[in-house]
Amino acid sequence: MRLFLLTALLAAPTVDIQPWRETAPEPHQTDDPAIWLNPRHPSDGFILGTIKMAAPDGAIAVYRLDGTRLMRIPNLDRPNNIDVAYGLKMGTRTIDIAVATERNKQRLRIFEILPNSGIRDLAALPVFEGQSGPAAQPMGIALYKRPGDHAIFAIVSRKSGPSGSYLWQYRIEARNGALSAAKVREFGQFSGSKEIEAIAVDHERGFVYYSDEGAGIRRYHADPAHPAAAKELALFAQSGWKGDREGLAVYKDYIIATDQQHPNSEFHVFSRDTLRELGIFRLGAGATDGIDIASNGLFVAMNDSRHNFLIAHWPTIAAALRLAP
Repeated sequence: MRLFLLTALLAAPTVDIQPWRETAPEPHQTDDPAIWLNPRHPSDGFILGTIKMAAPDGAIAVYRLDGTRLMRIPNLDRPNNIDVAYGLKMGTRTIDIAVATERNKQRLRIFEILPNSGIRDLAALPVFEGQSGPAAQPMGIALYKRPGDHAIFAIVSRKSGPSGSYLWQYRIEARNGALSAAKVREFGQFSGSKEIEAIAVDHERGFVYYSDEGAGIRRYHADPAHPAAAKELALFAQSGWKGDREGLAVYKDYIIATDQQHPNSEFHVFSRDTLRELGIFRLGAGATDGIDIASNGLFVAMNDSRHNFLIAHWPTIAAALRLAP
């Protein structure tokens, strides 16, 4: 009896949160969101979301921060995940970019972010060259900007791959006005259970996290030049899951991870310092895949039950879980 009571007291709390807003339903299945905040006007920005269908129905949808639809880039061939990066040098210009994986075309699609307007197509860059079948199909993506030289990297996962080199990392840069993606490393342990899709970068501490869906969440150095770049630094979130480990996001003192379930996914919150689980919240989302959280605390989760994205504010979530905002 005493052991039961102690376990109950130590168990992470689970709370239900009402979304603040949600985007309009899309005609097809959504998958992954990314949030861009205008550096000059942080109250302005976009939510970008993938619609993971084969062409011509595959698309990138762009919403304002209140969830209203702004535009759509159509005719992508099964876009899976998307992320944003700030400050890419393009000749005399410095731009912000959004990068999506285009699974059926085995490439990255790069878009310039246009404040107040949306996005425009810039380039399509091949990835996983020399691979075939599912091993050549990009899935997850996270962008990392190295503090020392401001180089921008894309860390990309795929539908299948071997342990030790499941993820490939590319440096994205502009030369003579054209973008290129040069592979700089292969890395990433894999349990062999299910697949690896979700990736997130802790920019302040220089870590990359990814979801080994059937086993746990793994941590590595994000800088491919780090002396210990090939070494796995941590494996956590190994127990207490009901579904696949999916979307990941890093915010302040926390790491947030999706427990994909039907009919209502859950989101686990971990300490960024100790990796200890602190709580679980629900948003009324269906089998959620991707999530993102911006520096202003705006949290966005894909919702498969209505083919849209749910929006919440971190202070609301933190208050319900009794965490620091």
